[in-house]
This record gives sequence, structure tokens and C-alpha cells, in this order.
Amino acid sequence: MSRTEAAGPILLASGSPTRKALLERAGLPVDAVAPSVDEDEVKRALRADGASAEDCAELLAEMKAKRVAARYPGRVIVAADQMLVCNRVWFDKPPDRDHARAQLVALSDKTHTLISAVVVFINGARTWHHIDRARLTMRRLSPAFIDGYLDACGDVVLGSVGAYQLEGRGAQLFARVEGDFFSILGLPLLPLLDYLRARGMVPT
Repeated sequence: MSRTEAAGPILLASGSPTRKALLERAGLPVDAVAPSVDEDEVKRALRADGASAEDCAELLAEMKAKRVAARYPGRVIVAADQMLVCNRVWFDKPPDRDHARAQLVALSDKTHTLISAVVVFINGARTWHHIDRARLTMRRLSPAFIDGYLDACGDVVLGSVGAYQLEGRGAQLFARVEGDFFSILGLPLLPLLDYLRARGMVPT
């Protein structure tokens, strides 16, 4: 599919401003629409079935893309999802400050894994996907530091699993980061660009 064959800009099936900004800063015209997917219910079902966090991230990304593709036929749909796993426990976005604090306490002085999945749908069918993993080690966080961090960040921590954004003040939480920066932010951008380039949607 060439750029001229695509019906308008890429359609990002996500309400994440970070993912949209990553695509825009890479020079891709992009629209975005937030899909209606009950992520909590999907995760509960997959946990009960013994699925892996990788399976969960991929399925959630596919569900988002499929839901949006049904509403916008002919568009190229990109969807992504991310899972945080520490000691086999799946972490979700914290609903409030108390949960954010509890997550930081649980992750303090430990290494966790971020799993990021991206899926592309074209003409209503999945044509490509990619899964990336990163390992992040938090330094030992004092209770006073955690409280100061939450005070400084405010409600922004509620928008990210693990209660941090590595591109901002969240960098102060870490002793070591191993993995692709874009994937840590929630979108394996470089493999996605390679795929879109191969389809003629990004200049070579």
C-alpha cells in the first residue's frame, strides 16, 4: 500500500497523548480515536486462563485496532498496549494517589519488565504486530521521596502504569534502564516505522 492508497492519515486507536506525539514527532500525519475496550475485564479473564503478559498486551492492542477498524473502513489502524510485570504480578494504571504510592513502594529497589505490543490493521485485517520488552530497575525510594514525587507530579502519575513517566520526573526513580526508549514510552516506534516504510507509507 502506498501513501496515496491510504485513506487519510494513520489512525491511532488510542487515547494516549504520548503515543500520538511520538508518531507526530516522527513526521507521520496521524489522527487518533480512543477505542471502547474493557481492559480490566480482559485482563481478569486472561489471568484466569493463565495467559502471559505478552499475550495480554498483544490481545488488547488487537482488540483496540479491530474495534476502530470496524468504524473506519479503509483506514490504516495502529494500536498499542503495554503491560508492567514485577515478580509475576501485573500492574495496572493507579486509580488514585494511594494506589500510585503503593505501586512505587512495591517497585522500589526491584527490577520490573515493561512489555509493549503494537498491531497494525489494514482494510479490517491484522497485517503486522511486534512485541518489545524493557527491563527497568528502580533505586531504593524513601517514603519522603515518594511523597515529594507524588506532590510534584500530581494527577499525571495516574495516566501511567507504575505511576511514572520516564521522559519526565519519573527518570529520578531509576537506577538502571535496559531497553528501547520509545517502547518504554508505550510504542515500539522503530519497528513500526520499518513496517510502514516497507508498505510505502513512509519515505525510504
